[in-house]
This record gives sequence, structure tokens and C-alpha cells, in this order.
Amino acid sequence: MRYRIVPVTSFNQNCSIIWCEITHEAALVDPGGESNKLRAEVDKLDVKIGKILLTHGHIDHVGSAVELKKYYSVPIIGPHKADQILLDSLILQCNMLGVEDIPNDTTAVVPDFWLKDGDIVQVGNEVFNVLHCPGHSPGHVVYWNKTQKFIIMGDVLFKENIGRTDLPGGNITALINSIKNKLFSLGDDIIFLPGHGSQSTIGHERVNNTFIV
Repeated sequence: MRYRIVPVTSFNQNCSIIWCEITHEAALVDPGGESNKLRAEVDKLDVKIGKILLTHGHIDHVGSAVELKKYYSVPIIGPHKADQILLDSLILQCNMLGVEDIPNDTTAVVPDFWLKDGDIVQVGNEVFNVLHCPGHSPGHVVYWNKTQKFIIMGDVLFKENIGRTDLPGGNITALINSIKNKLFSLGDDIIFLPGHGSQSTIGHERVNNTFIV
């Protein structure tokens, strides 16, 4: 498996392009904006986008999803259906967060497939297990590649920090439970890519993350 991190928008959100080295099939994960920038990166990599994956329904993670879905003629997959309320209120999110340059088709982010805990998503020969990890949002999911010991984390867990829970649908108790029961039960050597900021490992956060008590 290979991946390229492409920070986008003023939120500095980590959109990622992940692909299978054997088939060159790729997925765009959380395309939050700047679709031209993302398309240019895809062209440089010479991979074929087969799907768009969403971890959750906040505007900084879905802003270009529909535009890129149309451009590549691919499905939008995820998040969990509990985030439909967020996807139905993206204009309100823009207003709350002060997003002035509202992306095209902001009101039309409708996943082709919702995900649930235990589902499997494939990108070429790479297999990702879906873990439903609510707290930052009700329908947040993470994508866990067991073979590669790698997680696409979204906004559940960060390097020495955790996802915010002050936005609509946030729940600190649910978030801590997701981290302790879903993520900390995995191996310490698992690398994860968060939705913002630097990569880390489960083991590092278990020892150093003071937000988890």
C-alpha cells in the first residue's frame, strides 16, 4: 500500500490518496476542498481513482466529494448513516465555521454506500476494516488496514490530542469510549494518519496522550 497526504483548505485537513501498488487502484479519502489541487496530485501519481471514502460528515472533510465523484465517475462510500444529519446540514456548518467560499454541490453530499462497524472496503488488493468510532461525530468511521498496520483515523485521535466534541453531534464520553475500546485494543505498532496534523502510533498515544483518562 502507498499513500500521499495532501493538506487542503484553511483547515489544513489531511486528504489522502491511498493506492494498491499492484493494481494502481486508488481512493481519495476525505476530500475537503481544493479539488484542482487533488486532481493534479492524482495525475502525478498515475493511479486510477476507484472510490471516495469519507470518515465523517464535517464540511472540512467532504467539501469536494461531490465534485470529484462526478469528475472520476466513482461512488462515495461512508461514513456511518448516523452522520446523515451532518451531511444534510453542510450549509449550516459553513456558517458556523465561517467558511465563506462554500464549495459547489455542498448540499448534495449523499453517499452511495453507508458503512457500519465490521464492514470491509477494498482498494485494489488492499483491505480495510471499518470501525465505527462515534464521539467526534455520531457516524465517524476509521479505516484499518490490518496487514499494513495502518489506520486512516479522521478526527477521532490525533498526535497527543483527541477530536473536538463541541460541534453538533459531538459526545466526549462516546469519543473516549471509542478510543479506549476500539483503538487501544489494537496493536501499539499501528501507525495512524489523523485528519489534521502529524502521524502517530497507537502505542505513542496510549502512553503520551494526556486527554485520555
